[in-house]
Amino acid sequence: MMKLHWSPKSPYVRKVLVCAYELGVFDQLELHRSVAVMLKPNAELMQDNPLSKIPTLVLDNGMALMDSVVICEYLNDMASGHLFPQGADKWPALRWHALGDGLLDALILWRNERERELPLPALLDAFERKTRAALALLDAEADRLGQASFAIGHVGVGCALGYLDYRFDALGWRTLAPGLAQWYASLQQRASFVSTEPFDG
Repeated sequence: MMKLHWSPKSPYVRKVLVCAYELGVFDQLELHRSVAVMLKPNAELMQDNPLSKIPTLVLDNGMALMDSVVICEYLNDMASGHLFPQGADKWPALRWHALGDGLLDALILWRNERERELPLPALLDAFERKTRAALALLDAEADRLGQASFAIGHVGVGCALGYLDYRFDALGWRTLAPGLAQWYASLQQRASFVSTEPFDG
């Protein structure tokens, strides 16, 4: 049984869980609740990951894998899966994944900044502009996302949009990207996304 340091709130953990469901290996994960806060390194978590970050996957042989995409690729290889395509489909999938992950990075920094006692307006504006630009690009590519075979790019973009719903509901992103919203509505019906909705607790 592999140990996964996780939190129900983390979109990066959610990527791993979505992949595990899609690959049929979720039952091989032992979920270990770990709190990872930037200003409070978790001593127990640091025994497996000195960076005190989640997700962290500890394999049966004791080796710890860090970073969500590394863990997703490991699970994909373990299951002889389809989430990291080869050939002509490889680069669009990796590009969409990078765009989804980059959007997540900006959103988390945006959330951290807005929760400071004295947030910097210039930073808040920069994060919002980046988010709106990413949504505009993804909206323009929504048809292509819908036509492509489900892969790691869909996981990355889907988890970023899920985080928008969870932490940035007031942004109203579906109005900004209606085509993307239609694509995401279909993605949300997949069992892997239904089973991994973030929650407080």
